Amino acid sequence: ASEREEKVIYHVSDSINASNALRNARNHLAQSPKAKIVFVTHGMGIDFLIDGATDKDGNPYDITVQELAARHVEFRVCNNTLIGRKIDRSKLLPEASIVPSGVAEVSRLQIQENFAYLKP
Repeated sequence: ASEREEKVIYHVSDSINASNALRNARNHLAQSPKAKIVFVTHGMGIDFLIDGATDKDGNPYDITVQELAARHVEFRVCNNTLIGRKIDRSKLLPEASIVPSGVAEVSRLQIQENFAYLKP
């Protein structure tokens, strides 16, 4: 039997969970190097993908985001959130991509692309 591709959504709706989510993704890839991980962010969950953002200890998120992006982890940001919170897309890290709706993207990935769902 061939191994099924491991595809996982990391759903971040509050950046207070971002450090854990990033650490989980790093640990996940250590165990399953070929796993396809997509972070889907909306609401306050996009904050760690804003340029200059730091965790509660003042450590910047961008280094970890870059490291994970180099390992093909994707970071998707809800456009509805950007509009609602009046955040210009130019403020996002270059690793972030925009999707029309974060919640719709979570649903689409599960139903149409057979992604597993994790809420770190």
